[in-house]
Amino acid sequence: MQNFAEEFVQSPKLVDVRYDVRGPIAQEAARLERAGHRITRLNIGNPAPFGFEAPEQILRHMIKTLPTAQGYSDSQGVYSARVAVAQYYQARGLRGAAPEDVWLGNGVSELISMVLTALIAPKDEILIPAPDYPLWTGATKLAGGNPVHYICDEDNHWWPDPEEIESKVTERTKALVLINPNNPTGAVYPREILEAMVDICRRHNLMLLADEIYEKIIFDGAEMVNAATLSDDVLTITFSGLSKTWRVAGFRSGWIYISGPRHRAKNYIEGLNLLMNMRMCANVPAQHAIQAALGGYQSIEELILPKGRLYEQSRTAHRLLSEIEGVTVEKSDGALYLFPRLDPELYPIDDDEAFVIELLRQKKILLSHGRAFNWEDTQHIRVVTLPHVEDLEVAISEIADFLADYRDVATRTG
Repeated sequence: MQNFAEEFVQSPKLVDVRYDVRGPIAQEAARLERAGHRITRLNIGNPAPFGFEAPEQILRHMIKTLPTAQGYSDSQGVYSARVAVAQYYQARGLRGAAPEDVWLGNGVSELISMVLTALIAPKDEILIPAPDYPLWTGATKLAGGNPVHYICDEDNHWWPDPEEIESKVTERTKALVLINPNNPTGAVYPREILEAMVDICRRHNLMLLADEIYEKIIFDGAEMVNAATLSDDVLTITFSGLSKTWRVAGFRSGWIYISGPRHRAKNYIEGLNLLMNMRMCANVPAQHAIQAALGGYQSIEELILPKGRLYEQSRTAHRLLSEIEGVTVEKSDGALYLFPRLDPELYPIDDDEAFVIELLRQKKILLSHGRAFNWEDTQHIRVVTLPHVEDLEVAISEIADFLADYRDVATRTG
């Protein structure tokens, strides 16, 4: 007779799959909000709650196309949107980019999972930066692969070391992941490092997976080099979309562009198309937003210059965090984040998740802990720099007060 007392349990495929950015800390924040507390959210790069509204031309175009966006599209994506993406890369020097090289998805997150699922056989290895955007690690594990982390050097602007990357290549390595500009560190990699990473892929027959979702959020003249422009003989999949630059994270409108020797990836692309077909298509109204976004005036430009909101918020947060005793933080060259380090002599943190939860409970400020990004120690936090300057000043003042109390307790009990 069936034993109905048995529990339903999660698949063993989920063992070691983590996405702590939306894990226990965010759940505790939701509990506090239900109890009536106002939480300052510095944990997720979601522009809309901080007053970053979508450009009006995108909304107008999307509304205008709604009557014709009620059915499925081609599984690869709406043709006019793919043309716009191809032209976007043509303008960056990739003159051969064509609509056939572009696939549209429900945000970059969906596309990361599909690209890796189509690629990975059991025990295959994917080289991923540490710290990383944690979906790369989680999706690799879920696909049956083994994430192998290469270290970005905090003492060298959070740039990776190509020699260290190459030392981790094995016969099981299938791809090298590049996140540039980087989440969570804000680093923008110089051309020579990118060229060295491309060369590693060339010599070891690796696919290059270039996550460039923050490519237009660049400060102080840092050079953003699209990895696909550095070779025509390395199979490169570039990931980008509308969520950050065009402030429409909720539209879930992303794309991939495949460049390099596609003839060597015919079988792989067939597998990728199979996965695309199985989910029917990406959100059709959001696909229609792409053409309007990529053409015409680019409002991001005024936000990333001195006196622009994104620029001033990043620089204010960096200055205020750097003024706290025992806190060191690299100035961001791009993206929406800072990744400060807390001196372990002053802040002996055994569990960084518990540390961030205690900060949340005492100060009602929500951050992410460093290990959520597959970093190796417990001394880092990630700070989102999206709030207005005035709000950042208040929040970082509260963080400073919390750290002062933490230092005092550590000194007395040490």
